[in-house]
Amino acid sequence: MADRVVVPEGLLARVARSLAERGEPAGATSRGETWLHGEPGEARPTPSRRAAVAALLHERDGDTGVLLMKRVERAGDPWSGHISLPGGGFHTEDETLLTTAIRETHEELGIDLGGARLLGGLPPLHPRASGPGGIEVTPFVFAADAPPDVVCGPEALAAFWLPLGRARSGALDATYHYPSSPMTFPSWRHEGHVIWGLTYRILLDLLALA
Repeated sequence: MADRVVVPEGLLARVARSLAERGEPAGATSRGETWLHGEPGEARPTPSRRAAVAALLHERDGDTGVLLMKRVERAGDPWSGHISLPGGGFHTEDETLLTTAIRETHEELGIDLGGARLLGGLPPLHPRASGPGGIEVTPFVFAADAPPDVVCGPEALAAFWLPLGRARSGALDATYHYPSSPMTFPSWRHEGHVIWGLTYRILLDLLALA
């Protein structure tokens, strides 16, 4: 009998398995209802306090890529021109924060996440520069079997895939110097883009699952 060939588990598969083992929501029902809406008796998320983003993964070129976007530069926007995951603020018409992530991804990049697999969610994070009162951002993780066609909306200048395996290896490590300040932050540099701040922190949490 021929020896069994063991194929190494890829990064995307490890992330999917970890999320499944942790019991994060695989949809907008069961435990996901509480996790998306809040604890029983808690008010629904309000637009000024909650937001959601989508981390869309795809196996490409021997690595797992996550789709990122460069935001359009706009006055008054604290994330103007930054690299981010697609997403945005909760709207009163959104049923859940998952709905928010799906809607914003379609508005910003023209992608229908209904054709992707929802793997689960990551713990909410708070941007350091979110203004008075702050904002809570909830990431949702999706996987696409084929790369989606991207059509940038008014808020997105461009979109690209960040190779997560290379990022985890340290090959993309860099230091971001905050403008007009002595502050520095860990970051990744890829194809001229700088990934730092909240997006960097979310992706670190994602890589911790792999």
